[in-house]
Amino acid sequence: MSHQSKGPSNFYHRKLVRELWKTKRRIWKKLSKKIASPRSNSIEANLYRINKKTNVNDVIVIPGKVLGIGELNHKLTIACLECSTSAKKKIEQSGSKILTINELLEQNPEGKNIKIFY
Repeated sequence: MSHQSKGPSNFYHRKLVRELWKTKRRIWKKLSKKIASPRSNSIEANLYRINKKTNVNDVIVIPGKVLGIGELNHKLTIACLECSTSAKKKIEQSGSKILTINELLEQNPEGKNIKIFY
């Protein structure tokens, strides 16, 4: 009988989960739980879906991967774990910013005006 670890196997994702949990803010704790959930529950968000469900100048966090299917018609700030190269190119062409979740945590430790995208 061997010990099987729970949560993400990626060292950086585990470290991020701990940092988010330590903040004691509800939004960051919720995000920490989502990142620590099994890989089968991970989020893959296409740009057309992001475009449809967001407004101009929203700040969103995607606890998963952003895929490049579709277009963005307005400016956003997107923080995610991973991003495909085509999605990154399209996000930059629309005038939006793409960040890592760590960078967003440093910029906004209170977690105000941030939406978690499921």
